[in-house]
Amino acid sequence: MNVADIHREIDAVWRIESARLIAGLGRIVRDVGVAEELAQDALVAALEQWPKSGVPDNPGAWLMQTAKHRGIDRVRRNVLAERKHAELGHEIESDQEEAVAAFEDSIDDDIGDDLLRLVFVACHPILSTEARTALTLRLLGGLTTEEIARAFLVAEPTIAQRIVRAKRTLSDAGVPFEVPRADERAARLSSVLEVIYLVFNEGYSATAGDDWMRPQLCEDALRLGRILAELMPAEPEVHGLVALMEIQASRSRARTGPNGEPILLLNQDRSRWDRLLIRRGLAALDRAERLGGTQGTYALQAAIAACHARASGADDTDWQRIAALYFALSQLTPSPIVELNRAVAIAMAFGPAAGLALVDTLTSERALENYHLLPSVRGDLLTKLGRFDEARIEFERAAALTRNERERALLRDRAAECAANA
Repeated sequence: MNVADIHREIDAVWRIESARLIAGLGRIVRDVGVAEELAQDALVAALEQWPKSGVPDNPGAWLMQTAKHRGIDRVRRNVLAERKHAELGHEIESDQEEAVAAFEDSIDDDIGDDLLRLVFVACHPILSTEARTALTLRLLGGLTTEEIARAFLVAEPTIAQRIVRAKRTLSDAGVPFEVPRADERAARLSSVLEVIYLVFNEGYSATAGDDWMRPQLCEDALRLGRILAELMPAEPEVHGLVALMEIQASRSRARTGPNGEPILLLNQDRSRWDRLLIRRGLAALDRAERLGGTQGTYALQAAIAACHARASGADDTDWQRIAALYFALSQLTPSPIVELNRAVAIAMAFGPAAGLALVDTLTSERALENYHLLPSVRGDLLTKLGRFDEARIEFERAAALTRNERERALLRDRAAECAANA
């Protein structure tokens, strides 16, 4: 194995093990910034030693042991800093040994609990959504600042600054490294799920840039969701989110053409959908429902995705059920975007005129003023009604609003088709 191969393996190991390292260390030092520094020290040691000695049989244990030694060194330095008088030499030694022993004992505690603590700290509502997202991908996803910046099309210094400020905010606020109490857990959990799904969505339908999808972000979000489901098996909304992501991810291969162009749901080759991911998603949805989570935000969206997954084609889809599920979702979390999606389902179930009537009630919604999918949906329904001139205007407006180049090209093509048919 050459040096390049070893570096690739180190990168893979780091992606898998970094969260465990930071979580275990964070509980002891009570500061995610310091914990990450210790974990990074272990990574640097691996980069220095493994190309010479080879990758150890248990690389995760090696990294943890190395980080542990770095932590012990830091504990000793801290004790010395606190005890400056030479006459207390004996007490210094005694304090050191006690602190080191406590560190060694606690680092071997249950890692699952540590990971759960880290999830809640990284997604703490004291942080902005952008900061929570960047910190989660950094600490739990093992991504570099460069990778996060590239994924979200943001300058690397901006991402680095967000992460530094987030860690400082958590430290200054004295945010405890713990799972929230039962009375706080629901609200805090919603923040965690929001971050994970935001990451997934940015991978599934990129808001900007040259690519329609960024699959790595989808994979990172799925991994985080699966970890959370293992850590919180009794939470139905966690399983609901995992179900939603698994089913949506199953369509990935069918969502783009040979040149990366978008292929919309109704036009996708369903034989290319990943049946394993669908089965996993349906199983997760079943778990959510058995836990009484049928009316959760993510479980409802997963149930909608399941309707598509179970259908052999668009004509076989239970559009009336989808419309009913969107109505239930709108009652739970009122949103013009949910209403727009419901309009699409109504159009499929009862005809484009019925869908257009609902869409037209949304045109004055300020929240949708610059939302490209509103004119896009309206253009689609107008096309089905044969009102091509109006449809062309809507597609042109949608193309001007989107920041994704692939989507812009698709919308311009649809506008051109309308012009040709007018």
